[in-house]
Amino acid sequence: MMAAQDLTRPDGTVALDALLDALQLTETDLALALGVPRASPDTPSQRELQDLVEILATVSSWAGSLPQAFAWFSTQTLPSFGGKTAADLVREGRAEAVKSYAARMALGGYA
Repeated sequence: MMAAQDLTRPDGTVALDALLDALQLTETDLALALGVPRASPDTPSQRELQDLVEILATVSSWAGSLPQAFAWFSTQTLPSFGGKTAADLVREGRAEAVKSYAARMALGGYA
């Protein structure tokens, strides 16, 4: 099983191909999850990918795997954020809030 740290190259950039393989997603699916417009030929930026990997690394500690962490990211509504998912918040530019929330939950905090 691939761990989140296996997705980051020595220079700190995210290996997109390894991330897509670990999550069993297409580049288009990942771009949509992160809010890259469908009409855009762009892939998610390294900042967006780094935020995602950081969130998944934290969440996978209790979710059990990277794919399960991504499922949480994509589908689990967060009561303290008005029922939005982590993906919704990241698409709104609120990745730091998701990282804080995930860190709090990893320490045994409440939603």
